[in-house]
Amino acid sequence: MKNYKITVNGTTYDVAVEEVGAGSAPAAAAPAAAPAPAAAPAAKPAASGSKGSVVVSAPMPGKILAVKTEVGKDVKKGDVLLVLEAMKMENEIVAPEDGTVASVDVSVGSSVESGDTLATLN
Repeated sequence: MKNYKITVNGTTYDVAVEEVGAGSAPAAAAPAAAPAPAAAPAAKPAASGSKGSVVVSAPMPGKILAVKTEVGKDVKKGDVLLVLEAMKMENEIVAPEDGTVASVDVSVGSSVESGDTLATLN
C-alpha cells in the first residue's frame, strides 16, 4: 500500500493506493512531470455604475453568453438580466425583484464561479 497526497482545485486529499496482482513486475517509476503553472485568473471587468443593495449572484460556474440589461434600466421580478452557459446549457439569470439595475459586473465572454456577483439592483 502506498500513500499519496493529492491536491485538486486547492483541496488536499490523503490517498492510499494498493497494488493488485501478485507476481506482476513493479512498474518502472515514471519521471515526475513538473506541475503546470496555474493560469492567472482573468481580470474581472470593471463594474458599470455603483453597487446596489440587491446582489444577483451566479448560481453555478459558467461563461456569460449575453448581457440583456444595462445600468439604469428598470426591471421587474423575472426579467432576464443575463444568459449564463453552464454544462452546454443556456441559463437565463433573472431579476429576483423589481428594481433598477445599479451595476453590471460581468461582460460577454467572462467566466464566472458560483457565487460571483453578476449584477446589482436598487
